[in-house]
Amino acid sequence: MFDKTRSGQIDIFGFSALWDFIQRWRALFQQYDRDRSGVISGSELHQALAQMGYNLSPQFSEALVRHYSCRGARPGIQLDRFIQVCTQLQSMTQVFRERDNAMTGNIRMSYEDFLSSAVGRLM
Repeated sequence: MFDKTRSGQIDIFGFSALWDFIQRWRALFQQYDRDRSGVISGSELHQALAQMGYNLSPQFSEALVRHYSCRGARPGIQLDRFIQVCTQLQSMTQVFRERDNAMTGNIRMSYEDFLSSAVGRLM
């Protein structure tokens, strides 16, 4: 994201942008870590995603927490995984919106088209 030349390296400006990016996500994480446990629970994640404009079920939020929780650690999503979840949701939402021309919340696409879009956004 911050390697504008795609050289595998970032310059001081890229590093500064990365630092600011992480600090903004950390502040958001701390805002929703209401019990100050150092992890975001399913209900806390659901509240965060809802305030970000995602209309997702509590069950989906819980499934994200189960998937992204570190094994052997206390249940919940730590900061690095919170950033990963949110940035991936943003990318996938952008792919969806590009194809939802009528803004109905539904699209039709082939599996290969979906994979191509997903890989292009996540890699």
